Amino acid sequence: MMHDNNMKTFVYMGGINLTKKSGVGKAVYHQISMLEKQGISVNKSGLKQSDIVHINTVFPDSVFMAVRAKALGKKVLYYGHSTMEDFKNSFVGSNFLAPVFKQWIVFCYGLGDAVITPTEYSKSLLEGYNIKKPVYALSNGIDTYYWRKEKELNLIQKKEFLKKYNLPDDKKVIMSVGHYMERKGITEFIELARNNPDYSFIWFGYTPSVLVPARVRKEIRQSPENLIFAGFVDSAELKKAYNFCDLFLFMSHEETEGIVVLEAMACEIPVIVRDIPVYNGWLVNGKNVFKFKQNDELPGILKQVLNSTDKSIVKEAGKTALERDFSRTGQRLSAIYDIIKAI
Repeated sequence: MMHDNNMKTFVYMGGINLTKKSGVGKAVYHQISMLEKQGISVNKSGLKQSDIVHINTVFPDSVFMAVRAKALGKKVLYYGHSTMEDFKNSFVGSNFLAPVFKQWIVFCYGLGDAVITPTEYSKSLLEGYNIKKPVYALSNGIDTYYWRKEKELNLIQKKEFLKKYNLPDDKKVIMSVGHYMERKGITEFIELARNNPDYSFIWFGYTPSVLVPARVRKEIRQSPENLIFAGFVDSAELKKAYNFCDLFLFMSHEETEGIVVLEAMACEIPVIVRDIPVYNGWLVNGKNVFKFKQNDELPGILKQVLNSTDKSIVKEAGKTALERDFSRTGQRLSAIYDIIKAI
């Protein structure tokens, strides 16, 4: 269903340079694609001509924009990407600041006419904070036309990919993606690599060292030879990684959704995630992903998954990603628009 073409949306892009390399940055571009697929005009007219304003960050300039939009009589949709729970164990000082951060995001989200957050889990957290506005769960979505198993990629390209990252071509490659945060399980990933020298490990993503706690920096410096830190790469390179690596392992302890998990599933690489509440109800162990509770279960699971020829789980993962394709999440977003307009 295309939406009425008179709808105009202003997606506030302030702070995008700070979040561009994170899930929040990706989510902003996802919203724009979703809305355009629904025939809704995005950022074509300025704030004053728009009907609905999207805010995605909790920086002071975003608060100023929300207040300004309200003063102009616009409907404000605040995206709840952050929770106190996923702020903890992230950057230097984050645990100390977490209670203050919680009060701040409650204030920010309260400026919206409604709040959208990616999963039922993050919705339950935000509702527990006593935010007085309606909270809707809506996936960040995924472009399954872009993120997919590429039939065209060949062995020569795979060899080039392995060579680029100094990965031997006789070892299985286990990949992960994320910031250098304890919450993302980076130190445990390093430990796993150290204890499993028969596999190659590669971590995509980067965090400026000033934000990385000293003990994490030390672990990265002392990481084993079979682990490569590839740094931040663009989407085209990441898509190659999902297609050429043998397994995607996401050891994160806390997420509001995990866009990279959706990307990996869409590319039909076997996915292993930690068994945490955010995945309840949509990621099922042995159906579309594999889950682990304790790190010591991993060597057995890695062996099982890497030696398996069964493709049914990755096919099921592809279907789960398809349910969150922009075309579907966009329809749900435009339905939320109808509700907000009536508030």
